[in-house]
Amino acid sequence: MNVNAATPSPPHETFHDPQSALSEWMAAGRALVEAELDRRLPPATEKPAILHEAMRYATLNGGKRLRAILALAVCQALGKDPRRALLPGIALEAFHAYTLVHDDLPCMDDDDLRRGKPSTHIRYGEANALLAGDALLTLACQWMAESVTPLPHPPAALVLELTRAGGSTGVIGGQIEDLAAEALPPEEERLLYIHSEKTARLIACACRCGAIAAGACPATVDTFGDYGHHLGLAFQILDDILDATQVTAILGKPAGSDAENHKLTTVSLWGLEKSRSEARRHTDLALAALEKTRADTHRLAPLTAHLLNRDS
Repeated sequence: MNVNAATPSPPHETFHDPQSALSEWMAAGRALVEAELDRRLPPATEKPAILHEAMRYATLNGGKRLRAILALAVCQALGKDPRRALLPGIALEAFHAYTLVHDDLPCMDDDDLRRGKPSTHIRYGEANALLAGDALLTLACQWMAESVTPLPHPPAALVLELTRAGGSTGVIGGQIEDLAAEALPPEEERLLYIHSEKTARLIACACRCGAIAAGACPATVDTFGDYGHHLGLAFQILDDILDATQVTAILGKPAGSDAENHKLTTVSLWGLEKSRSEARRHTDLALAALEKTRADTHRLAPLTAHLLNRDS
């Protein structure tokens, strides 16, 4: 044993460290979120074991943890301990996992691969995957309801944020329009609705939840929501670009599946050049919204720029 070797900092300490590199800071955030998810998800040995195993597989199967990290980072940018946003953050990750499980089902996008591994329905069967998604959605709402909501917000503020973002006028509405668009002529208005509701809505929700957990005033919550909205649009546009330009090994899911499934995407509607231009425009709008918050955005600003240049 090397007694002179530095003892690694716990993830929550590294996440607090203002001097750590962006990659190290994000890795610490992911580790913090992963540990809390692992701790709070029902154990795979608890009855019904097959359901809990599928829930854990779907949720702990990798991923950027972007939504949780955004909630933590916004809370921290407002001068509060980011762990105040940890339970809302993992609720968002459970909700996101549910949407991915259902998106991959044969009745939806029929994808056999997710994050480089077999999709949940391939591993556990369609019925078990469907029920695992249902259980994750329910658990996400439970965790939001159990989260501490500081003044000036009402006790139900966080759970209302999630349910409003995730319902028929949010994520689910975006998904049904996404499915309908496969059989319809390309239309920009429909594309923008799909991207706004299916993707940007939950990312905006994450930012709003981080601000609520910090006890920010409603105007600041709204500004962070605007930031998340534009960040989410840029994120989805880049996802469209990557699906058309990257390989499966890098993406961790089938490359080219959008075109194969006749999905309405920015690339199919605008082409690569305009899609890249729109991703940059929404990134700039997200950064402009950050400047209005008067928060400490020394982490959020480079994170925003980093997401525009990711390769998966």
